[in-house]
Amino acid sequence: MTLWAIVPVKPLRRGKSRLAGTLNENERTELNRALLQHSLETLSGVSGVDEVLVVSRDPNALAIAREHGARTVQEDGAPHLNTALKRATVVAQVYATQGVLILPADLPLVTREDIQTLLDRAVKPPVVVIAPDRHGKGTNALVIAPAGLIEYDFGENSFQRHCERVKQAGARLEIVELPSLGLDLDEPEDFELVKNLESSITF
Repeated sequence: MTLWAIVPVKPLRRGKSRLAGTLNENERTELNRALLQHSLETLSGVSGVDEVLVVSRDPNALAIAREHGARTVQEDGAPHLNTALKRATVVAQVYATQGVLILPADLPLVTREDIQTLLDRAVKPPVVVIAPDRHGKGTNALVIAPAGLIEYDFGENSFQRHCERVKQAGARLEIVELPSLGLDLDEPEDFELVKNLESSITF
């Protein structure tokens, strides 16, 4: 199966605003840069990922993506994650990809083995593989085969909504719960957890 990984990235200077009480703007910018680079380097080592596509409105983030050999889509108009992901998916479909992996760039502990686990569960389409966050509310990774099978519904409590969309589509639902995939760096408590765990991200 041909599969593209789509990585949505907020502007590097604006992302992780909820860490403002822990990190200043320059520190958050460098953290976001390190998270993006970690995601790209991790994806580059997974044999089942044919192409990586970064979607962002930040030229600096897109430049980093291209330095790592990724394709890019410039987000325009009013910023909205689900709209940006839909647009990126259409680009991937133009190149006849059979599936997409949505991997937000804020998973500091994600490994190549984690991604391979997701892909291994995405056999025999139609299927959607979902990795929930550690609270069981958000969606930290999503594999959809075929691409475009369901509409994206990221946002608060997106895990349950994505599960419902899969059922409505009549597709097989696979849920993958891994501690390393479940920890997205969003709140100060997440930052403290990551600092106390082994990670390739330098703080």
